[in-house]
Formats: sequence, structure tokens, C-alpha cells
Amino acid sequence: MDLSNLNAPEPNKKKAKRIGRGQGSGRGGHTVGKGHNGQRSRSGFKERFWFEGGQMPLQRIIPKWGFNNKFRTEYVPVNTGTIEYFIEHGRLEEEISLDDLRNAGLIGKGDLVKLLGDGEIETAIEIEVHDSSESAEKKVEDAGGTITFIKNN
Repeated sequence: MDLSNLNAPEPNKKKAKRIGRGQGSGRGGHTVGKGHNGQRSRSGFKERFWFEGGQMPLQRIIPKWGFNNKFRTEYVPVNTGTIEYFIEHGRLEEEISLDDLRNAGLIGKGDLVKLLGDGEIETAIEIEVHDSSESAEKKVEDAGGTITFIKNN
């Protein structure tokens, strides 16, 4: 069973409003439920979904500030303490590739990884990352491990 097989319960199946079908329809004959005159009563009227009836729209009221650099490289941080914790609990081995980090749930598909030096590490590891901090490099090398850098695409 999946979402395409689900059916709504019987009381939820309402008939659509049939407007413009004469006086006997219960939806008003001549105004068709649209009231008298005005822009919304005309045929062909379409309203932008953000239109607020002439009131200053929300997207113009909210203050805008800062700068968003569309060329920024976003990294997913992984700490040395987290690596040590995952090794102690058997979720990672001493040789760690990007696939190992992905299978452990630390990163997602296509993420760029930066190794950070928060936490202690005593295990000598060989790890593949895209970037790392100086403190992380020092901690890994002091523990007898190595860091291999992968070139960003």
C-alpha cells in the first residue's frame, strides 16, 4: 500500500460547487455566488496568489538586509569528537571515505565535508574530506592518522 492507493472516507467525498446553473441550483441564479459588481465578479478575473487587495504586500513589508553570496561553498561540518564516537560504537572503521560517512548518516548525498577539531580523537584514522580546520589536522596527525583532501567539483 502506498499514497496512490489511499481513498478518502465516505463523508469526505463532497460534490464540487456547481455555480451558474440557474435559480434552482441553490447557488443564486444571476450573481452565481459572486456578489454584485466589482473586479472579482467579472469573467476572466485572475488574482495573483500574493495579492492582498491593495494592502502593502507582506513580501514588501518584511525588511531585507544582508548579502547572499550565490557562489559560496557550503560545507557540512563533521567534528573529530563525532568521528571518535562513531568509531567507538562500531559505526565507522579506521579508514573513512565519503561513502562511509554517508552510510553512517553524518552527511547527505553530494555534500561537501569539512572536518572540524571539536572533541578529542585518540584513534589513528585515514579520512577523506574536502576541507579541514588547522585544529582538526593537528588532532588527527597527533593521533597518528592522515587526512586526504578531495578536490571540489
